[in-house]
Amino acid sequence: MKKPVGAAVLAMALASGSVIANSAERRAPAPVELLFGSDKLQRVDVWAGPSKGAPLVVFVHGGGWKRGDKSMMKGSAKLSHWQEQGYAVASVNYRLVPDATVEQQAQDVADAVALLKREASRLRYDAGRIVLVGHSAGAHLVALVGTDPAYLRKAGLGYSDIDGIIPLDGAAYDVPAQMDENARLMGDTYEQAFGTDPERQKALSPTFHAAAPNAPSFLILHVQRRDGTQQSRGLARALQGAGTQASVEAVDGRGLRGHAEINRKLGEPDYPATALVDRYLAARFGT
Repeated sequence: MKKPVGAAVLAMALASGSVIANSAERRAPAPVELLFGSDKLQRVDVWAGPSKGAPLVVFVHGGGWKRGDKSMMKGSAKLSHWQEQGYAVASVNYRLVPDATVEQQAQDVADAVALLKREASRLRYDAGRIVLVGHSAGAHLVALVGTDPAYLRKAGLGYSDIDGIIPLDGAAYDVPAQMDENARLMGDTYEQAFGTDPERQKALSPTFHAAAPNAPSFLILHVQRRDGTQQSRGLARALQGAGTQASVEAVDGRGLRGHAEINRKLGEPDYPATALVDRYLAARFGT
């Protein structure tokens, strides 16, 4: 039986990035699916490089830590655009709340990167040139992996194994502040993900880890949302204060619609974030 699509349902779809415009659809060869754990969600899709030694862009989907899927990459503008740039592309699944914790999700991201490095030769990309990109909840997860070295360390890696981090319109870099800021709209989602213990919330906050060894470079993008803007600027300041190369850029787009657009439109030639990401990737990859 069909369910009505009300404003709340549409907002959730926009936030998770599951609404994809037909204009962004592209044809691409089927990816290779790799397994990095025993759970059905511990999988990553890989579109091999066009030639041996291509750089690798690893994407982590959003969805409030409780929904979303790696298949959202298929048919997207960013996939076809990154392939046109000569990059290999990977799209990571991770276990979802409430069946898994955010700590386990971050570990899934790190474990996926470790597997991708092992498969580099077979799938024609360069294990030494990897940038992580994440949207929404995925932005939080790549930022957490990029600031708390425990996750990569457990996967047998270190920050020398990653060239850069691109969080796209995340808003949970300082979790305790976000619990207060957005309690009315998404308080249940944040409490389900991060609980009520302030110490655990801090432990899952990239901003609180920014003084520790970090990934070498960050490009933090946000649209015009008050919480996302404040959180993105706060993370950039904390990273810069610790001596980490970090820049923060605002992109046109407001509210949940803008939040979805930065994921859906990235890769379209006239979308402003595309050029920002292109320049960053070219600089990090030396292309």
